[in-house]
Amino acid sequence: MNCSLIICTFDWPEALEHVLKSAKYQSVLPNEIIIADDGSDIRTKKMIDDFKKNSEVKVIHSWQKNLGCRIPHSRNRAISKSKYDYIIMIDGDTILHKDFVKDHIRIAKKGFYTQGSRVLLQSKYTKNIFKSNFFLKPSFFSKNSKNKFNMLRLPLLSLLIGKFKDQDVRRVRGCNFSIHKEDIYKVNGFNEEITSWGREDSEFVQRLFNAGVYKQHLKFSGIQYHLFHKERILNSKESADANNHILEHAIENNLIRCNKGLDSYN
Repeated sequence: MNCSLIICTFDWPEALEHVLKSAKYQSVLPNEIIIADDGSDIRTKKMIDDFKKNSEVKVIHSWQKNLGCRIPHSRNRAISKSKYDYIIMIDGDTILHKDFVKDHIRIAKKGFYTQGSRVLLQSKYTKNIFKSNFFLKPSFFSKNSKNKFNMLRLPLLSLLIGKFKDQDVRRVRGCNFSIHKEDIYKVNGFNEEITSWGREDSEFVQRLFNAGVYKQHLKFSGIQYHLFHKERILNSKESADANNHILEHAIENNLIRCNKGLDSYN
């Protein structure tokens, strides 16, 4: 299956470089890599330009002006530039297991989105990665990470426990997510009425659910390692709560398409 890997980033080129390296050495390569850049400065552009020189996969830098945290706009812009039928979305601080893309493609199915999990790397371990400029996955028995069971890759078990039709939209993680582009367009993509951090993922999947697109939980596969960092938005809970009314509107009105979304880029 042909796919586009979309990497969302903002002003952390050191982390993005490690993520791109992990994408470069996938057992199954994506057909293109699109950097959904929410207004990073020139350091990120320089790093991406350097990476492009030795990349077997086409890399597109989809940049937008920094006008605050506009994740929905950044994702929609990147999706509109994608050329392939399947979209895998990650964050620019999540290093990928070598079979990450392979695992997402393996269970891809129209009418379902796939939600994966992540291993949380601790502060000291993350600092050591940047010092050595090399990533070595932590041992299961070390104190270098949390969510340790998420580092176990058991593909057969993963297939047995994958599908759910119930929907807990408040536990959605856009950092490990894949879906057919056709299903994204059904709901007009991410809601650009959300212009601060929080609930953009939940509101998006609520509209998918309203449109009959259900969840696949990718457990024991699709492994990624989340680098430790402080939140971009310090008052992240308050920011997310401020967008609750947009999510509630989608729930109460069985909303499928948002008013401001992907159609802005046609």
